[in-house]
Order: sequence, then C-alpha cells, then structure tokens
Amino acid sequence: MLTKTSNPIEQWGTVDKLIKHWLKERQELIVLYCKVDGLKEFTPQDTPIAVKVQALCQVLIDYVSAGHFEIYDRLMREAEEFNDDYQDLIGRVIPEIEKSTTLALEFNDRYATVELCEKSMKTLARDLNALGLVMVERFELEDQLIASLHDCHRELVA
Repeated sequence: MLTKTSNPIEQWGTVDKLIKHWLKERQELIVLYCKVDGLKEFTPQDTPIAVKVQALCQVLIDYVSAGHFEIYDRLMREAEEFNDDYQDLIGRVIPEIEKSTTLALEFNDRYATVELCEKSMKTLARDLNALGLVMVERFELEDQLIASLHDCHRELVA
C-alpha cells in the first residue's frame, strides 16, 4: 500500500506509477480476453480454453478490485489535494463503472474454475461478448477519471 507524502509533487508521482502499473494490468486483461474470445468453438473437452478463461477471471477480478479499492480512491484524494471540483464527475462515472463490476463478478462466479467453466461452456461465447462490451465502456470511463483527476495536473508538477 502506498503511503501519503507531504509533498504533492511526490504524491502525484506515486499515483502516476500506480496508474501505469494498473494500465499494464488492463493490457494483460485485454490480451487474455482476446485469446479466449478468438477461440470460436467452445466444448467441454477443451480444457485449455477453460484454463485460459480461469486466467482471464483472475486478472479480471484483480483489475476490477484495484480500481475500486485503490485507484479511484487515490484519484479522488489527489483531486482534493489540488482543490479540484470532482464530485459531479465521480457521481456520474462511478455508478456506470459499478454496472460493469457487477457483470465482471457474475462472469467470474460462472467461470472462475475449470469445473465451473466446463459446466457453462455453452454460454461462454455470449457471456464473453457481454463482458467485452461493458469492459470497453468501463475503460473509457476510467480513462475519463484519469484524464480529469490525474493527468490534468501533469504540467503543475513538472
């Protein structure tokens, strides 16, 4: 866990590193999603698909959790430190992000283990499509938060 510093420039740099790490995790999530989604036929005998889906679930939950339990909070604290008016943005964006969180958790509940995945293989293509659509929307909303609550301070701390 990152500690709060008394220096806003140092704090901004710490948050910037955290965001960059999180966005790398997003990239990993997208790559795993594409690998799974690129497999056109899903059958219970295809254990490698189930293993790939399980890996996707693990990264998905890690990514979603980091957003809710670390990144968004850090962005709001940074906005407070820079005296930004961010309440309207947060009030509009976070509820939309939470919708994708619900779908991501449901996807994980259905496919998190090889056994669960094999039981639900017939609905995997449909569920992957739905997950992909909401995650694209989520990424756009998260990018809005980053731009409005973090990147806007880049010149101030340079």
